Amino acid sequence: MAEEAQSSWGGSLRSRLDILLGAAQTRLALLTVELQEEKLRLARLLFMTVLTALFLGFAAVFAVLWVTVALWDDHRLLALGLSTGLFLVLGLAAASVAARTVAAGSQLFAASLAELDKDRDALKTRP
Repeated sequence: MAEEAQSSWGGSLRSRLDILLGAAQTRLALLTVELQEEKLRLARLLFMTVLTALFLGFAAVFAVLWVTVALWDDHRLLALGLSTGLFLVLGLAAASVAARTVAAGSQLFAASLAELDKDRDALKTRP
């Protein structure tokens, strides 16, 4: 009789441990998928940012060149000075936006953390 109670207790413990390990494995798989998605998103964002900066840089150089050539006889230094000032203001604005974006942080692993919170709440409500 004592062996049956101990056996059922051991089986119950193994069953609960199996459930716990299964939940942990699922959460780890979810975390891995989220990490891969974030890595791909960041790689795409970096590529598009570099491409955007390259094309906008070319456009800015050619625009300044065009304005300078158009004003060559009368106001070439003014055109170059205003263009330089414009680029300086735009660069400072971009740096400010980048600094705020970095300071804001990201919600990496938000879904995994939410699932773990649900798991903890479910465990607390069980008798």
